[in-house]
Amino acid sequence: MRKFLYLLLSLALMAAVITYALWTADRPVGHYLSDLRINVAVDQGTPADRGNLLGIQPELFPTDYQSPGRLRRKLAAYLQAARDQGLLNDKTIVVLPEHIGTWLMVSGEKDEVYQAATLKQAMHWLAVSNPLAFLRALAGAKGNSRLDDAYLRMKADAMAQDYQALFGGLAKEFGVTLVAGSIVLPEPSVSEGELTIGRGALYNSSLVFGRDGRPIGQPVRQRHPVFDQRDVLEAEETQAFVAIDTPAGRLGVLIGSDSWYPLHYRQLDEQHVQLIAVPAFVIGRDTWDKPWAGYKGLSTPSEVSLKPGEITEGQAWRRLTLTSQVPVSQAKGGVSVFLRGQFWDNGSTGQSFISHSGQQFPDGEARGARLLNLWL
Repeated sequence: MRKFLYLLLSLALMAAVITYALWTADRPVGHYLSDLRINVAVDQGTPADRGNLLGIQPELFPTDYQSPGRLRRKLAAYLQAARDQGLLNDKTIVVLPEHIGTWLMVSGEKDEVYQAATLKQAMHWLAVSNPLAFLRALAGAKGNSRLDDAYLRMKADAMAQDYQALFGGLAKEFGVTLVAGSIVLPEPSVSEGELTIGRGALYNSSLVFGRDGRPIGQPVRQRHPVFDQRDVLEAEETQAFVAIDTPAGRLGVLIGSDSWYPLHYRQLDEQHVQLIAVPAFVIGRDTWDKPWAGYKGLSTPSEVSLKPGEITEGQAWRRLTLTSQVPVSQAKGGVSVFLRGQFWDNGSTGQSFISHSGQQFPDGEARGARLLNLWL
């Protein structure tokens, strides 16, 4: 009798393991009707032969990341709309928002990930459906939040490949220079034209692709991750700012809150930067109109007199992002573009804006995909 029970238990356990293995391997791609519309919110300046700086503020959701092809379809529709409006040429620099590449971590996953009610539940399903990859990532995780580190690290190799194929492909297809927002990867670098990863700390990084679809230079790593990300993300401290030569002029990239530091603009001025791209992302549907929380644990630059709480988050972004504001920045133009949409229970906010000759031209709408254009 005891042997029979052992046998029965062993068979049940084997059946459960096989069922789980089959479940983790199943990756159905469900039908999803995505809104491909986008409106021109700001069109500043006069068309000439000097090119233009074009910010794309997409509106994205977890299901847009179900496959790289699905995300490509949406972004290509935005770029095609820009082309139809006469906003693309061989000197156009397109700027996408911060973390647009980071969410590739959920690409190719099971329906339970996209249907989860909260981000925490989605990450639980991500780990459960990729047990070996998650355990390997957890074993190599770093920092004070090893669980979050593992979620971001577990599919990093595939994320890097998808990021380059997707955004490099769009740059080549539409014949533009493309600032591909940002992506969180472990020690990213470009070697022989390929984006590669290491085994060290995670960095929030941005890569620029040329009209041929190939990376230009090395990834720009964020120097000042926001407070609630510093347990996971490493701050870049050794890499100097390097200007990127484009058909429209010398370009500098400041990721998110890196755009709040006057020192960074002076360093870009030394590189004779003419244009500045600021990919950005602000979590929380109402954060933009709430009191500004300050530099969130980091020392406030001596040139900044603003105090936490005396202005809103949105006002702080517009006052601290100093693109094209003489004498701090000698750049002739800049664009700050925010990622919009709903990622499980985490909404996003931020109203993108163009900077030109000391003036700012904001998008006044809170929702929907938007194009912001500056003719140079």
